[in-house]
Amino acid sequence: MAIIKPFRAIRPLPAQCEKVASVPYDVVSTAEAREMAGDNPLSFLRVSRPEIEMPDGIDVHSAEVYARAAANFDRLSSAAPLIIEDEPSFYLYRLKMGNHFQVGLVACCSVDDYDTDVILKHERTRQDKEDDRTQHMLSLRAQTGPVFMTFQPNSKINELINAIRHEDPLFDYTAPDGIEHRVWRIPESLNATLIEAFRAVPKLYIADGHHRAKSASRARETLRAQNRDHTGEEEYNFFQCVLFPADQVHILPYNRAVKDLNGYSKDDLLTAISEEFEIVPDADPRPAGKGNISMYLDGKWYGLTIRPEVTKGLKVTDRLDVSMLQDRLLSPILGIKDVRTDPRITFIGGIRGTRELEKLVDTGEYAVAFSLHPVNINELIEISDAGEIMPPKSTWFEPKLADGLLSHLI
Repeated sequence: MAIIKPFRAIRPLPAQCEKVASVPYDVVSTAEAREMAGDNPLSFLRVSRPEIEMPDGIDVHSAEVYARAAANFDRLSSAAPLIIEDEPSFYLYRLKMGNHFQVGLVACCSVDDYDTDVILKHERTRQDKEDDRTQHMLSLRAQTGPVFMTFQPNSKINELINAIRHEDPLFDYTAPDGIEHRVWRIPESLNATLIEAFRAVPKLYIADGHHRAKSASRARETLRAQNRDHTGEEEYNFFQCVLFPADQVHILPYNRAVKDLNGYSKDDLLTAISEEFEIVPDADPRPAGKGNISMYLDGKWYGLTIRPEVTKGLKVTDRLDVSMLQDRLLSPILGIKDVRTDPRITFIGGIRGTRELEKLVDTGEYAVAFSLHPVNINELIEISDAGEIMPPKSTWFEPKLADGLLSHLI
């Protein structure tokens, strides 16, 4: 049974939402964030990535940076301004990218549900990223970006959402990347109905935002220890999320590029790979389906096909194309043992396209690149249900939710 609750959001006025809203903090570098914020004093990147206002080379995990984030949040609250809702509310959030759209419920989920695996995960978190967002939340006493969650489709919830979408939205704008963002505030009279409808949802799944969720849990532990009168109802016991039906979630591949060939010549590398994969030259840069990987090497695309007998008897996590690439090629041949720590590998979200892979190799910055077929949502759910963990950087969810539209004070 999933527990959700409405919350008193802190948000911009509709006229300022486009100036305030920003891309998620973790999809851009410091340089990219600085360029995006430009001369816009209301950009939420000044809160989520405050180092953009500070000297190059500063330790982004320093106390000075988190203090700047808190100061910028206070300044933005006055300058935008940001208002705090009088009453707790749920919201609808619709994202539209091209012909694809998805509509989710903005709510607060229970940290207890996260800790006890009512909310299921498919990704391990990294200590440094946990530390960063935990300190960010504690410095601001707010969660400024939602966790992207999914659930098995439910007809009652779908009916409620469809009825609300005919009302006038609170926010409605198109971001510079062409993604349309539309948000409705749901009437308070529907709060109890929505809470009851989600009681019929047995499990929630984190799609994107594992570090935000884990950091909310860690922040709760800190604040609970500081509160002698802790009841379990304080806002820090909940974290902001957007809940999308699984049949609307759009997953793109998370591609890879490697700096060198680990001592192999081009021909020797192809020979080594041929022992594990069937190789076809002049392949399409985008794999046609599961079991196929495209490799860009020396200005040419090759198709790598996983032999069916190799995957027999493997659990679902090990059958993923990204797992086969890691276990059969990156680790044994190119020597990439730990993709979390090896500086020779980089990851490119599928939204950037295969031209980005070609550019990395053609410039000589990287020696070889791999284009993958995306994981599907049913695999994600199956892996989460089994308590298994996907390899790092397996999924790229698009379109992305904005930071700064709705924040949750803790």
